[in-house]
Amino acid sequence: GSDPAEALAALRRRYEGRGVVLVRVGDAWAFRTAPDLGHLMRKETVEQRKLSRAAVETLAIVAYHQPVTRAEIEEIRGVAVSRGTVDQLLELEWIRFGRRRMTPGRPVTFVVTEQFLDHFGLESARDLPGLKDLRAAGLLDNRPLPGSVRPTEEDEPVTGQSELFED
Repeated sequence: GSDPAEALAALRRRYEGRGVVLVRVGDAWAFRTAPDLGHLMRKETVEQRKLSRAAVETLAIVAYHQPVTRAEIEEIRGVAVSRGTVDQLLELEWIRFGRRRMTPGRPVTFVVTEQFLDHFGLESARDLPGLKDLRAAGLLDNRPLPGSVRPTEEDEPVTGQSELFED
């Protein structure tokens, strides 16, 4: 016969430095990945989470109207923006804090990030689809938005709002 303790010691020596260790598991023995190599064996998974409608709307508003304040997002959506919605978009690193507005209260603004652009295959926010593209794709109705006014020739286009921001 053979001595089990001697056989276990021989196995330990044989596999020493080979990436596995012999360990006792309950009343049995098993090979396990060596502790110094365990990080290589962890499976990385990408957790896919579906954004809520509020998060999608908020993200779209930030993308198309950036830099935009929470109050402006709420005005456009017509409802309050929950902290959780903004936190989720910040955690995903799809939006970040922008400059503070030079208006009373100096509210913080939100802008999209490089990760947002990369995720959606955009070089810049200017590459976002326009109204014509969205309508052509069937994502928007052809009717005007409630409360919108058709521009007349007398209306001057809105120019930059740089005076509203600090440098």
